[in-house]
Amino acid sequence: MDWKLELVSVPVSDVDRAKAFYTDKVGFVADHDHQVSEELRFVQLTPPGSACSIAIGSGMGQAEPGSVRGLQIVVSDADAARAELAGRGVDVSDVQEMPWGRFVFFSDPDGNTWALQQIVGRAD
Repeated sequence: MDWKLELVSVPVSDVDRAKAFYTDKVGFVADHDHQVSEELRFVQLTPPGSACSIAIGSGMGQAEPGSVRGLQIVVSDADAARAELAGRGVDVSDVQEMPWGRFVFFSDPDGNTWALQQIVGRAD
């Protein structure tokens, strides 16, 4: 039996601002945006090529906005990923070299933190 992680909740304070950040600046695809009721809105966003999405919204009983740390996306080229994000206006770190990979870090407008990892020696 396969177990597949396909959705991670990311708490945000302003759904429209976060959706714009993730789609316009980071390049995620907006899969779903549904206003269920006045209190409940569900937005699903997916990184290009990923089988796992994030959910943002309102009324979802999420944790404190900005409280998620260390979300990680694997990329084939950390330099290219950094250049793409910086070109879209994301405040992104320099590429950091570590024995287990090359990393780029950024935060969303609420302070949820992300790492992009290029796994050293991994054939994609």
